[in-house]
Amino acid sequence: MPLNHQILLDNRPSGEASLDNFRLASSQTPVLQEGQVLVQHHYLSLDPYMRGRMNDSKSYAQPQALGAVMQGGTAGVVVESLSPRFPVGTPVLCMGGWQEYSVVDTAEPGALRRVDTAHIPLSAYLGAVGMPGVTAWYGLMKICEPKPGETVVVSAASGAVGSVVGQLAKARGCRAVGLAGGPEKCRYVVEELGFDACIDYKAHPDAKSLYKALKEATPDGIDGYFENVGGLILDTVLARMNAFGRIAVCGMIAGYDGAPMPLANPALILVSRLKVQGFIVSEHMEVWPEALAELGSLVASGKLKFRESVAPGIAAAPEAFLGLLKGRNFGKQLVKLTA
Repeated sequence: MPLNHQILLDNRPSGEASLDNFRLASSQTPVLQEGQVLVQHHYLSLDPYMRGRMNDSKSYAQPQALGAVMQGGTAGVVVESLSPRFPVGTPVLCMGGWQEYSVVDTAEPGALRRVDTAHIPLSAYLGAVGMPGVTAWYGLMKICEPKPGETVVVSAASGAVGSVVGQLAKARGCRAVGLAGGPEKCRYVVEELGFDACIDYKAHPDAKSLYKALKEATPDGIDGYFENVGGLILDTVLARMNAFGRIAVCGMIAGYDGAPMPLANPALILVSRLKVQGFIVSEHMEVWPEALAELGSLVASGKLKFRESVAPGIAAAPEAFLGLLKGRNFGKQLVKLTA
């Protein structure tokens, strides 16, 4: 059995996460038991939610265990098999974690999912046709409930989730407005993804300037907002929300290092009679088949576009992850684990 290189959580961050929180280790992959397969991971997904699990605090999921392999989604290929359902060569998805190989018990429900790579790249199953894509679909469709002619705004618009939100909103006849960091990302959001406008929040560091830019981009106000960031951006969007607007709270990356994020004017939620709903997409597995069917069809036909930032090799995962938290990635952040 091959040697397996892994990234472990060595200690918990105090404030910002750092490279010192992680440790590179190696171990021999265990001998397979009946019904198990050995998956060689080709791609590892890096996602903002992982930062919250590094803390030992109350959340919607158990904290990442110290001294254990960092958790995360992977896409790869079965290279050894004692399961007739998943022969060698089968492309699969699993929660393999930050490592090159994983042993998966195929009898465990949902532990391993076969994917078709004939028309969809393997890596896309960790992005637009995976958890980020379904997250975008659920938050937009079930919480923002877009209607033709309405305005939908999404923060982190060039990322794996935000980019899908805007494209799905446009497909449903909405005006799509994004917020992203830097002119290059904003150009991509408008020129390649088809958003109607994108605001470079780095060019508007104060509330007055950001509100002016958002007002120009949303002349008819905002009906649906998909929240990934929090902080100043959320405060500014609240001031532009129309009556009976809907806000899907997916992430609060501005507060992942533990700093409090008080709302500047929470009374706007009442004044505008807003629906503000947080959600965790893994709690809504009933919608995954419908969402994945639409997303897969759109990606296969070229109608849904996506971009990837790819770091080479397992040792690069911690630095790539820290870059993701700082917005240095462009699109879905992956680590490529094979040559």
